[in-house]
Amino acid sequence: MASANSFNAHGELKVGGNSYEVYRLSAVEGSETLPYSLKVLLENLLRTEDGANITADHIRAVGGWDENAEPDTEIQFTPARVIMQDFTGVPCVVDLATMREAVADLGGDAARINPLSPAELVIDHSVIIDVFGRPDAFEKNVEIEYQRNRERYQFLRWGQTAFDDFKVVPPGTGIVHQVNIEHLARTVMVRDGVAYPDTCVGTDSHTTMVNGLGVLGWGVGGIEAEAAMLGQPVSMLIPRVVGFKLSGSIPSGATATDVVLTITEKLRKHGVVGKFVEFYGEGVSQVPLANRATIGNMSPEFGSTCAIFPIDDVTLEYLRLTGRSEESVALVEAYAKEQGMWLQAGPDQPEARYSEYLELDLSTVVPSIAGPKRPQDRIALTDAKSAFRKVLPTYVSHHEGDPGTASSFPASDPTAQAGTSTDGQNGGDKPADEGDGLDRPSRPVSVTTAEGNTFEIDHGIVSIASITSCTNTSNPSVMMAAAMLAKNAVDKGLSVAPWVKTSMAPGSKVVSDYYEKAGMWPYLEKLGFHLVGYGCTTCIGNSGPLNDEISKAINDNDLAVVSVLSGNRNFEGRINPDVKMNYLASPPLVIAYALAGTMDFDFESEPLGKDTDGNDVFLRDLWPAPADVERTIADSITKEMFTSDYADVFAGDERWQSLPTPEGNTFEWDAESTYVRKPPYFDGMQMETTPVEDIAGARVLAKLGDSVTTDHISPAGSIKADSPAGRYLADHGVARKDFNSYGSRRGNHEVMIRGTFANIRLKNLLLDGVEGGFTRNFQAGGEQTTIFDASAAYQEAGVPLVILAGKEYGSGSSRDWAAKGTRLLGVKAVIAESYERIHRSNLIGMGVLPLQFPQGESADSLGLDGTETFSVSGVTELNDGTTPRTVKVVAEKEGSESSRVSFDAVVRIDTPGEADYYRNGGILQYVLRSLVNG
Repeated sequence: MASANSFNAHGELKVGGNSYEVYRLSAVEGSETLPYSLKVLLENLLRTEDGANITADHIRAVGGWDENAEPDTEIQFTPARVIMQDFTGVPCVVDLATMREAVADLGGDAARINPLSPAELVIDHSVIIDVFGRPDAFEKNVEIEYQRNRERYQFLRWGQTAFDDFKVVPPGTGIVHQVNIEHLARTVMVRDGVAYPDTCVGTDSHTTMVNGLGVLGWGVGGIEAEAAMLGQPVSMLIPRVVGFKLSGSIPSGATATDVVLTITEKLRKHGVVGKFVEFYGEGVSQVPLANRATIGNMSPEFGSTCAIFPIDDVTLEYLRLTGRSEESVALVEAYAKEQGMWLQAGPDQPEARYSEYLELDLSTVVPSIAGPKRPQDRIALTDAKSAFRKVLPTYVSHHEGDPGTASSFPASDPTAQAGTSTDGQNGGDKPADEGDGLDRPSRPVSVTTAEGNTFEIDHGIVSIASITSCTNTSNPSVMMAAAMLAKNAVDKGLSVAPWVKTSMAPGSKVVSDYYEKAGMWPYLEKLGFHLVGYGCTTCIGNSGPLNDEISKAINDNDLAVVSVLSGNRNFEGRINPDVKMNYLASPPLVIAYALAGTMDFDFESEPLGKDTDGNDVFLRDLWPAPADVERTIADSITKEMFTSDYADVFAGDERWQSLPTPEGNTFEWDAESTYVRKPPYFDGMQMETTPVEDIAGARVLAKLGDSVTTDHISPAGSIKADSPAGRYLADHGVARKDFNSYGSRRGNHEVMIRGTFANIRLKNLLLDGVEGGFTRNFQAGGEQTTIFDASAAYQEAGVPLVILAGKEYGSGSSRDWAAKGTRLLGVKAVIAESYERIHRSNLIGMGVLPLQFPQGESADSLGLDGTETFSVSGVTELNDGTTPRTVKVVAEKEGSESSRVSFDAVVRIDTPGEADYYRNGGILQYVLRSLVNG
């Protein structure tokens, strides 16, 4: 639909021999000094102005943006495209297939359910590192992947043929965000003769990686992505924008990973949730595109909506390197300069204004890691050993404190002091050496593998060392540094400790190409870092099983062991069920820790081994010089690698092409399928909305603390045999070896409901000292049971449910099933101290009411222990077309009116658009009714 063009912004831009329609920002007063990111939003509104949802007042509000004001103006942002990965993408396609049937049931045309903007899905989350440390690991893992996921892949192939403007990048190709920056991103789009900034939303929070290319985009829930695919704009408030000034350059010995961990720590401390972060300053031109992408990728870890770099010569160089046409590169340059979006637009371009300012001198960055359970908890490498020793006792005694501290012990805890003996094999934990003034619990255990190798493991061993995740595998500087470090180690005669599970999972085939050309693969493989797959693997919990004998020794002796990975996520219970402590590190440091074999290691003072002449070898002896790394990269990476690897990226290999593909506009659901089932979201849906109701007689399904992530809520990782999901699969004839992961079964709501809130590290405070997906069923006298079983009993009795939570509820990945599972468990409302953006929005998208405790209050401060019966009144005001600022919550203790607690909870429905979704019972129901009504 053509823009209303109230500002007469529509015009023409000639580039070479081509002419494009554009909407000039200069037509709007105030646009010259807007941050780059808001200029992108302003153009979006100019182009999509319809006089109703997007008006001239909205455009004036962006042009006249008050950088010092708190966000209060709602706008409708229309993304240019949608990007998905297969874990979150499968439910999207399942829902679209279901919506086609629902539209027909409501009297509409099923064919109208079709992406209205380009949608691309990259299958990258399904490969698991079952096989490692051998030359055929990649082939074996892909073979197993197809066996496990055949049904899902057939379904996705059907979607690729049934829906227009929907493309699938098959398995074994690359990681979604790396494929996005290397191939899919346009930077400037052209559609129907109109040129405009490339923007995107993605069903993965690390969609922000594309910010490094100047593309405005961020992660949304699958339900929001589906709506965007169907032409619905994303409702948002004009945000505050944090200007982050970069100066200086990265010193020798530090890496892009160290920079991003430093920025993550700095921004998380500053507080940027819900804000845009934009980089500027003379240091930006010194930051290579791959480093920019690494920084943008970590935006969810510091909590911002995006973390963007404007377009400049560095952007153009990367577009050329990765095989974009000269015509498209010329358009990007001309368009950015025409619109004042070029980083160095000349002396006439006014400096952008920002809401808040931060600065980092890149020369101050030092080698770092982050952990053991949060990406923002940066530790200087020189402090890594002492920080590990401080926190280890808390993991040994199951009182995990804040990373780097041991201060969270209850005073009466008999295991509170490091080195205190505890029951167990080998006489329990003993204090180890005290060279740094800190006792270290030690429980040495002898292990003999099936191959006959015998060695000793202890608390703190590095059980997994994995180079994985788009965050770093997209960055040639750290990837080549890792390979060259491996070469130096092999040349010195060093080897990796035998208990370390090593793996290399690049984000695209280009990495393998430049390793091959540089002659690096033999050295990596000598240390066990064989290619295991092109996928997210370890970072999302697909690390695969440890060696059986090592796993048994860890579990039998309750060892607190470690993983080191070059990823972006290290939350509790995420990486591997055997591993309690997880650290993020640059790829070369992953190899260094594999050589060390333990986190209890000081690289400055302790040798990694001896060379062939018997001399001590330290990490500094192996670390490649930055100039040598850059020279090797320059000699090894070519444009032809990108053009060749991406020439036919949607075609897939013989396995993909030979999959039988269903046909037809609607999908034929298999009643026996345990992978893909028709969800119940639209069952009984009518054209008229059902009035919103207050909540009465609700019980607490879970009482949770601070920083409960979507990893704690959403089903992820392996499916345990004795879990509700495991029992469901067994009842449906699925053998234990074929359970696969929760992620692979996201298209089956029956499995996913049973895995919601089932994370092995979830701490439901309704129970004392119990971890995992358990709760108390107050219908049965408060007995302990699984969260799913309790939910089923409550729903059968017609009892609504609520969740009580602390600060930062729902932080982490943009997992739609964290909201879908919550809704299907019968939860009507969540009452938390604060939320992170995506999950709060997703709860509304599924018809769950997000409420917030009054400022400064919490469940504990109000005396709520979760045994109360809750009622929420005032919600019905939404039926009048308004959104109440607060609602009355009353919590009543069993049989005791005198202990009734009342408070006014803040309604976290933040925009009128979100209120419309809630009134309709969810965003998909809203879209369906809108489409049927025309």
